[in-house]
Amino acid sequence: MTIHSSYLELIRGEKKGILARIARLLLWLASLLYAIVSWFRNHLFDWGWRAEEMVDVPVISVGNITTGGTGKTPLVAWLARWLQQQGLKPALVSRGYGARRGEANDEALELEQLLPGIPHFQNPDRAAAARRAVAESDCSVILLDDAFQHRGIGRDLDIVLLDATEPFGSGYLLPRGLLRESPGGLRRASLVGISRSDQVSDDSLQKTLDTVRRLAPGIPVFRLRHAPQELLSASGNTAPLSTLHGTPVLAISGIANPGAFHDSIQQAGMQLTANRQFPDHHQFSRDDIDQLESWVRSQPEASALICTGKDLVRLQLDQLADLPLWAMTIEMEVTEGLPALEAYLETIVLMTEG
Repeated sequence: MTIHSSYLELIRGEKKGILARIARLLLWLASLLYAIVSWFRNHLFDWGWRAEEMVDVPVISVGNITTGGTGKTPLVAWLARWLQQQGLKPALVSRGYGARRGEANDEALELEQLLPGIPHFQNPDRAAAARRAVAESDCSVILLDDAFQHRGIGRDLDIVLLDATEPFGSGYLLPRGLLRESPGGLRRASLVGISRSDQVSDDSLQKTLDTVRRLAPGIPVFRLRHAPQELLSASGNTAPLSTLHGTPVLAISGIANPGAFHDSIQQAGMQLTANRQFPDHHQFSRDDIDQLESWVRSQPEASALICTGKDLVRLQLDQLADLPLWAMTIEMEVTEGLPALEAYLETIVLMTEG
């Protein structure tokens, strides 16, 4: 069991006993300090004591209020393609979390596969990255990835994603829960998207929608599903999902929300028999590979290994212990609220024409 999964079990209350209760209390006390810092930082902008830096092209931000796992990458890819279809030239700007010095991180490598030819600039100072994007590329619009809380750079459209399977991060701020800020921050959003809305019950989805409408009245809401598309190998070969339909498979993941990934595997018709989880953005070492191969050999019933696109660019292997390793590619589909989303995007198009 990884540290990541143990932490999730702790904050979700799945771990029992006096030590777990004490740990949750200590995490809650730490979250109070986090709440004060978050409140003060946001109000510096709300009161006008700090100003957002604007750049010379429109900026679309895609973010969330929890730590990772909401499915931003497929939405960023969808937005980039939509903007290209309107004749715009998007550039991507992100923090580059987990990247080694001088190298792109896993998200950048995955987006490079999904969006060949679209420049991507990474810097923890997103304003600096945006200035560089304007100076060094002929972009007409910037897609700002994971920047809802990074208010130092101005944006013309703020899209916030909530994962329907865990929309409010266990109900607590970091580190007691997964919330980066109070859910009331949704009032700053232009639109709210509910990702993986097909992976929860109607009652659960309705509760999330009701909460969003209470916290952010009048903010348009759209729904998304992340639809499995095909199998992709590290060498670039593809195969239809039907290749493994009904087949027992193993899953490897180093992402923030492995549960949703496992649901997608089963949604694609595969039989998930076992899985190994690593922390988000995990850099696989030689020891990790050796341990994974031993684990695979202990699962003789499996016919293939499945991982995410982000894991595949880190693993860069076509097989493990003689089993083929495939990433399951995901495409985003807007299932409800597309007119509202496109209406906001049209305003960005008009800004570039002005």
